[in-house]
Amino acid sequence: MITFWLTAKKTTILVVAALMIGLFALADASTGPSLGILYVLPMIMAALVLNFTETLALAIVCAAIRYRFDYLSSTRTEIILAFVFATSAYASTGLLVGALVRNRKMVSDHLNRLREEQALRKEAEEQLKELVASSPAAILTVDSSGIVLAANRAANHLFAISEGGTVVGRDIRDHLPVLSDALRLAGSSEPFHTAAQCQGCRGNGEIFLAHIWFSSYIGPRGPRLAAIAVDASEEMRDREEQSLRQLQKSNQITAAAVSHELRNMCGAISLLCSHLLEAPEFAQNEDFQALVNMAAGLKKITALNLNLRGSDTDTEVPLRTVLDNLRIVIESEWRGIDGSVHWHLPENLPTVVADPQGLLQAFLNLAHNSQRAVQDSALRELHISVEEAGHRARIRFLDMGPGIADPQYLFQPFQPGANGNGLGLYVSRAVVRSYGGELRLESGAPGACFVIELQSFSTNQIAG
Repeated sequence: MITFWLTAKKTTILVVAALMIGLFALADASTGPSLGILYVLPMIMAALVLNFTETLALAIVCAAIRYRFDYLSSTRTEIILAFVFATSAYASTGLLVGALVRNRKMVSDHLNRLREEQALRKEAEEQLKELVASSPAAILTVDSSGIVLAANRAANHLFAISEGGTVVGRDIRDHLPVLSDALRLAGSSEPFHTAAQCQGCRGNGEIFLAHIWFSSYIGPRGPRLAAIAVDASEEMRDREEQSLRQLQKSNQITAAAVSHELRNMCGAISLLCSHLLEAPEFAQNEDFQALVNMAAGLKKITALNLNLRGSDTDTEVPLRTVLDNLRIVIESEWRGIDGSVHWHLPENLPTVVADPQGLLQAFLNLAHNSQRAVQDSALRELHISVEEAGHRARIRFLDMGPGIADPQYLFQPFQPGANGNGLGLYVSRAVVRSYGGELRLESGAPGACFVIELQSFSTNQIAG
């Protein structure tokens, strides 16, 4: 009922209030005692739609009607005082009701605005949740102790969490240690946002290259991190594969130039030999002497190496970094042939003298050769191990393939029966030798075992 009158039209309310005033006036005129208290009801009714001035005017009208029929007041002073008191009472009642109505309307409008804002906020939250949930990038938040508070489906996929499991509640140090390090900075400095590239670890132990964008903020319970992470391993594989192809191409061009010179000299030698066959005596013959010179020149050319010793890029290279990059590149390829790579690495790996890109390319070439060798084998495995011997580090690549049938021509370019142009091992050995190291085939292994031997960085510094 109250809601009906609060929402009724102004005309309707005023008509009802006027009828009530007329009814009470008739009743007041026909009875002896005054019914002035009843005029409060039309005042309350009319105050729902009247402003301050209109309410005051209606209070005066009600007071005048009420005391028009007041036969108890005998003196003028009493009539005036009663009129003033009645007007004050009617006006106060009306103004109070009007204020209550206005306050109710203000509260109602405020509640409506709050509902609209809540609806908009809920819609925005739902859109944000859908955006986070459907994002191909891993999105997560981490508390001050390194525990993952929230994560989307992509994060579970990135960290290879088992079906039905979640990364929420796990320690981020098991997957992205750099975020744990960033939390220590977040607790002692202003909030920051930055990007990083680091190695991550999946739930199954597989490592990958991660690109991370993260920022810190202060939550109710201390510093926290919000992070977006993507797997950049495929990008790295493509980059390293492209680098390997470029290296092989450049060395192929160099070897082709050397081969061209060899062919020219061999042609000249053949021509001179045909001349010598016609000479009665060749001991003092100038052609014979030229043949000797040509042979000496050929010997010098064949003695040239494709790489010079002491490259400007040789520097201190942590062996673990190179092997971790190799692991990221090759493990997925071996899984693609239903094979596996076994790593036999000591806890502390040495630092060697090398160029990181060149050394990685040499490792890649050996791994690719092993992958091709085990294609038709029942046991498709590659074992990579590292050992230190004095001031040298030895890295072994042992595959379970058929082995090397004829190792005599193994490191020669353009060898018969080689895959491609036969330059891979020749170039790899040249690269390793440029660092003062050696690449050789180790006999006695069940398959093929290649050993790369490198100098440690500390030994090189002392020798220098």
